[in-house]
Amino acid sequence: MKKLLALATLILGLSTTISAAQTSNWVQIEAHPTLQEAQARARVYGSSLPDIAGFRLGTGWYAIVLGPYTRPGAEARLDQLRSQGRIPEDSYIAEDAGLGEQYWPQGQQSRPVAQPAPTPQAPVATLIDETPREARRSEALLTREEKIAIQEAMKWEGVYSGALDAAFGPGTRRAMGEYQARINAEPTGILTTAQRTKLIGDYRAAIGKLGMVNVQDIAAGIALDMPMGLIEGDTPLSPFSRYKAKNDSGVTAMLISQTGDEVTMSGLYDLMQTLEIIPLEGPRERNRRNFTITGRNDQIESYTYVQTSDDEVKGFTLTWRPEDRRLMERAAQMMQASFAPIKGSVLPDTAGREDQSIDLFAGLEIRRPEASFTGFFVDGKGAVLTSALDQCTRVTIGDEQEAEIVAQDTALGLSLLRPTTDLSPIEIAGFRETAPRLQSEIAVAGYSYGGLLALPALTYGTLADVKGLQGETDRARLALSALPGDAGGPVFDAAGAVIGMLLPRADGARQLPEDVSFAASVSPMASFLQANGVSARISDRTDPIAPEDLTVQAADMAVLVSCWN
Repeated sequence: MKKLLALATLILGLSTTISAAQTSNWVQIEAHPTLQEAQARARVYGSSLPDIAGFRLGTGWYAIVLGPYTRPGAEARLDQLRSQGRIPEDSYIAEDAGLGEQYWPQGQQSRPVAQPAPTPQAPVATLIDETPREARRSEALLTREEKIAIQEAMKWEGVYSGALDAAFGPGTRRAMGEYQARINAEPTGILTTAQRTKLIGDYRAAIGKLGMVNVQDIAAGIALDMPMGLIEGDTPLSPFSRYKAKNDSGVTAMLISQTGDEVTMSGLYDLMQTLEIIPLEGPRERNRRNFTITGRNDQIESYTYVQTSDDEVKGFTLTWRPEDRRLMERAAQMMQASFAPIKGSVLPDTAGREDQSIDLFAGLEIRRPEASFTGFFVDGKGAVLTSALDQCTRVTIGDEQEAEIVAQDTALGLSLLRPTTDLSPIEIAGFRETAPRLQSEIAVAGYSYGGLLALPALTYGTLADVKGLQGETDRARLALSALPGDAGGPVFDAAGAVIGMLLPRADGARQLPEDVSFAASVSPMASFLQANGVSARISDRTDPIAPEDLTVQAADMAVLVSCWN
């Protein structure tokens, strides 16, 4: 039924000054946005229910009710008609104070005194079912709005995907038949009055849980319909005006409001996708003036819409539990359809206060990778050599460049990554073909602290041996203290040539001193690359380079490699 927010409106409108003894009770069964529609429905109910009445609500909608009764009488009448299937399942008891001007019966303006419920009677056949001919006849009396409501409800049920045009063509008839089959009725393709009542009642009962209310958030400068039955206001933190879950609904919302242009909006598009509330899976669409992001995982789902105009960037994000997808996707559609920026009003940059944290943005948790390593470019299209990656469902190069693991050698501890979009590196690794000199100075370029620093750090040490501790020729031993994030980084000699790749520290019972590290040697790395379609570039540099020049070279060659799960 078109209850929309009738329940919430009725409750909010109740007067606390009228005693229980003075209050009449009514069974509310429907509410409609137009007087014509409400009168037509009241006429249908009135043909079999003598105690039908109609009143205008404070929201401007028109309620159809039964009564008035005493409270026990209303409860008895509600139970009786529900059990007979003569009124919608989501009908409820409303009090007299929430009802305004009476419009039905026509011409009656005074309200009768509350009475006990009438004596139970047998159900009236016309509200139980109809023949196809009778159903078509009753269908012909429907208004355009009622026909659109039927199509809308069938779309909600997932049996109709056509336009909401009030035209009951072949597509609508097929959908009606499918719906009838779903409720174990004969699939005639013509809904009976009872079937229409159930279809629309079920839909509006579900939508009624949302409690959609048009909210004007003056601080954010946005007006839109929001599911206030499931959320409530919270502390704003620029650029978000936040709404938290009400009564453990699992639903949250944010209005997005800040000054800016298309460049600002583009940056926000990237930033939003780093937040934990926006899962990585799901479609994304961005153009010059707006973007949408749908995120889904097994714990949370979300929908974000943002647009820019008049140097303002505004939008919203709605999040919910996966089991509420169908209802909340409809809420998101209603929010976007009603979205209306209020020009000249945006959240100030200082709105709200938060604890400063690298892991938070406006109080929201930023998504962090499972682990971060270092890699370096080995060809002109952006292929990256790094340490062996284990159990990564997703790999990125740099901040967000998606990459694929095209080859791995776990024995050598090597992985070859290929970006999904070709890159143009400034610097490509040049490998030292000859054996490096023992005890010579070396440096490792690595993202020692994950993504906290924008550029790699250089850690200096010496080449302790060209073999491993047990004589392994595929690795060299370094006298150097490294951090886990450095693994996969290039090892440079004094001339800036690559003489190895830093390997992760091994886990095990034997713990080596902190200044003992190992690097994969050039020869096995070059063979690995060659076997996977990459030719290792040989460096002919012999003269030492200044530390500041090596720092620049490392920044252009080394990249952050992130493993996501």
